[in-house]
Parts: sequence; C-alpha cells; structure tokens
Amino acid sequence: MSEATAQAGATRARAATSRRPGRSWLRPVVLAVLLLVLLVLPLYVEEFWLRTGFAVFGAAVGAIGLNLLVGTSGQLSLAHSFFLAVGAVTYTFVSGESGGLGVADLKGLGWPPLVGMIFGVVVAGLAGLLFSPVAARLRGIYLGVASLGLVFIGLHVLNSWTSVTGGFNGRRVPEFSLFGFHFASRDPQLFVLGIPFREAERLWYLGLVIALAAYLFARNLLRSRPGRALQTLRDSEVAASVMGVNVQAYKARVFMVSSMYAGLSGVLYALSIGSIAPESFGLFVSIQYLAMIVLGGLGSVGGAVLGAAFVTALPLIFQRYAGAIPFVTSAGGSGLAAGEAARYLYGAAIVLVILFLPGGLAGIPQLFRRRRAGPPAGPPSASAPDSSPQSVQSDRPVQRSTPR
Repeated sequence: MSEATAQAGATRARAATSRRPGRSWLRPVVLAVLLLVLLVLPLYVEEFWLRTGFAVFGAAVGAIGLNLLVGTSGQLSLAHSFFLAVGAVTYTFVSGESGGLGVADLKGLGWPPLVGMIFGVVVAGLAGLLFSPVAARLRGIYLGVASLGLVFIGLHVLNSWTSVTGGFNGRRVPEFSLFGFHFASRDPQLFVLGIPFREAERLWYLGLVIALAAYLFARNLLRSRPGRALQTLRDSEVAASVMGVNVQAYKARVFMVSSMYAGLSGVLYALSIGSIAPESFGLFVSIQYLAMIVLGGLGSVGGAVLGAAFVTALPLIFQRYAGAIPFVTSAGGSGLAAGEAARYLYGAAIVLVILFLPGGLAGIPQLFRRRRAGPPAGPPSASAPDSSPQSVQSDRPVQRSTPR
C-alpha cells in the first residue's frame, strides 16, 4: 500500500515537473506583449482613454501598497485615503507657488516637481511610521477602527489648514516636469510618428513607468525573506514569533511601505484631477481601495492592478457612454448616475467574487488550469494493490539500500 502510494506520488511529481517548463515561458511572453501594447497605445487611442489609463496607473500603485498591508500581512486598514491626502498635499505645497486667486495667503515652496513627489512619498511614509506603534498592538477590526480615525483627522486638517490646502475650495496642483521636460502641453513640443504628444500622452508614459516600478518592487519584496516573513505573519503571529520573526517590527515596516505607496498614488491622483480638495480624500476613497484588492485577489500584486483598473475605469466609462448604457444617464437625467451605477456594479462584483471566486480576478487562470487538469489522482485502493513483479523488483533495491 505504502509502496504503491509513493510510486503514484512520484509519478504525479514527475508529470508536474515535465509540465512546468512548458508553462514557464507563457507568463513572460504575455507580460512582454502587454507591455508592448501599453507602450504603443498612445499612438492609436484618443485622449479620454489616455487620461483614464493614467488614473488607473495611479490607483494601481495605491492598491498594490494596500494589498501588501491587508493581503500579505493581514492588517486591516481604512486609512488609505489619509495617506493619499498626505502625498497629494505635500507635493502641492512643496512644488506649488505662494499666492493664488481664491486664497490670498496660499503658501508654497516652489521647488522642482520631482522633489515634491519624493517629499510626498517620504512624508506619507513617516506618517505611516508614526501610526505603526498603534498598528503593531492592534489587529482585525480594532485596527480598522483605529485607522478610521486618521481619515477624520485628515479631513479636519484639509478643511482647516487653508494656507496649505486651500480649505474647502481646494488648491490647484502644480504641473509635473522632469529636468526641464514639461508633462503639460507646453515646450518642448514633441512629435512621435507625426502624432503630437501632449499632456495626456506624456502623463500616460509617466504613470506607466511609475506603476511598473511599483509592481516590480512589490513582486521582488514578496519573493524575498521579508516577504515570506510577512506571509507567515498573516497566517499566524504566534508561529511567526516562534520562527524568529519580530512581529511588531515587521508590522511597523509594512505599514510604512504601504503608506509610501499611498503617498505616491496620492501624487498621481492629484496630477490626474488637477486640483486637491477635502472631498477628494474621504472615507469612500478608502472603501474603493479595499474593493480593488478584494476584487483583484488578496495577496496578489497583479490582482491589485486588475482590481484598480476595474474600480477606477468603470465610473469614467459609464460617464462617457451614459447614453448608450441602459438605465444609466448623464448628470441631470432621470436614471442612475454614472458613478452610482458603477458602485452598484462593482459592489455586486465583490459579493460574487467572495461567494464564487475567493482568489479574485487573479485566481481565474488557476481555476481554468484546475478544470483542464481534472480532479487530482488519489492513492490506489487497498483492495487492488499494485503487485506486479516489475514494481516489486524496482522498489526492493531502494528499501535494501543503506547510506554509506
């Protein structure tokens, strides 16, 4: 019985090993083709899709950071919109100019936008690090409620600190430039294959590069020793502590990294909408990011990107094609508004994913592979053991062999 079971297990292992090289080249090829499509897409699509894509890239960065915190380490956080606001406000203050039309005493340092972006990421990370002692001592719903307080604190600061944020009316976001190259429709004029590359095209490539860098960093982090420690921490804090993982230190570090991702996402979000206002960083934004990672698949970096694309692009698409979609109307119509219809749709998608696809959108390929492979082969029954002379002869020498 044991010999036959071991032989069957070895056969399945050899079959899996033989299939693995055939699948190893498929993923890199698909990713390379997808990257090539994203690189040439601005040559063929209109401005709406480019601006939608830039918004998706910014949301994907924030979703990856939240997935590292919630999906990988198992810490519930509802404060993601707060750290987005920290990144956006810091960038606007550091790179913005003093003065303004609506508020006479707006403050700004007027530093280069790249410096403002770096400061936005660093300050958001420091804010997460300051909150990390609380996160290290709480878990589950208690951590979620504690982090919720940051959202209300952030809204109060945004409304009250008018010299920096502009108060209720908000503040215009300075345009991004890099070493003299402006990402707005200004000098230098740029043409590629006879097509003018204006603000939408330039921001597309900026968002693509940043999102790709955030994706690769998160993938490498999960494959490293700290990534494995975070996964162990998610499964069991006691087991992680027994294995030598400093639980509180890793909780603090992952909260800081997630906050830095959120700060960078906040900078891109501010660039995509052109202005910051307190209503842009409310609790609903945190709920949206939770929806992204649940839809995409908790613990999956690629799933976070898919969820961000679904949740971010859906309201914009509904708004653009409101007249062609049943029960959806533009502003002032008698049907559902585009934003409300999108919320109903991805709310229903979350329920369906939780019920029927716990792995999220990232788990769909694995589901198809399991169905194609069929049910796993179980061990042979005891009533019909494999007693052929060949199998007995091949197994006996292994049992008789002794280590030298």
